[in-house]
Amino acid sequence: MSEIKERPILFSAPMVRAILEDRKTVTRRAVRAGFNPDDLEGTLSANECRKLYRELPQHFGASYFCPYGQPGDRLWVRETFALLGNEDGCCIDWQDNLVKGDERGAARIYRASCPPGDYGLNQIPAKAEWKPDTEAMEYDGAWRPSIHMPRWACRILLEITDVRVERLQDITYEQAAAEGVHRGPLREWCASDEGGACHKYPIPAFRDLWQSVGGSWDANPWVWVVEFKRVTP
Repeated sequence: MSEIKERPILFSAPMVRAILEDRKTVTRRAVRAGFNPDDLEGTLSANECRKLYRELPQHFGASYFCPYGQPGDRLWVRETFALLGNEDGCCIDWQDNLVKGDERGAARIYRASCPPGDYGLNQIPAKAEWKPDTEAMEYDGAWRPSIHMPRWACRILLEITDVRVERLQDITYEQAAAEGVHRGPLREWCASDEGGACHKYPIPAFRDLWQSVGGSWDANPWVWVVEFKRVTP
């Protein structure tokens, strides 16, 4: 039996919440610069383009394997987090015991699961699936950016179920909804649960989401489409 491969992947707080709420089951990531399937011999149909990733290594070399993995591989989610500390800035566990040496024993806090508030100052939920039940606690300190999350602090593990390449604007209604865009109380679609413009359909909401992270919708780039399901870490 081959070993399951794991790779890290970054998600913003709104997308982490969408994953936890089972609203996000797919992510699109731009294919690296220089990729142009149109350079392949012959004319590709839309369906062939969607399945082209299987042929990329044959045409362009091993570097064109999807960098996020293949079906059956796993992705561990990097998200903004912090370690619970006392007034002296020393790490403590959920019972307020001082943690010495290895930080792995410290209580972990996840930004996506804390109520909105001032940066670095949040009321920790009394009940949450990622922590023991506690009375409401206040945490004062700095968040650690998602890029700096180590594997041991990860709470979300995803298994890849499908990978393909396609043009960004080829996204369907169903796929846009599965990207984690937020459905508002008036049934409108928004890029996230943090406000912003809303639309009648999910594709414009996904367009706003793509552009909010610096992507160009009008450029209609080739993207990796990575579908996944959440599994128990």
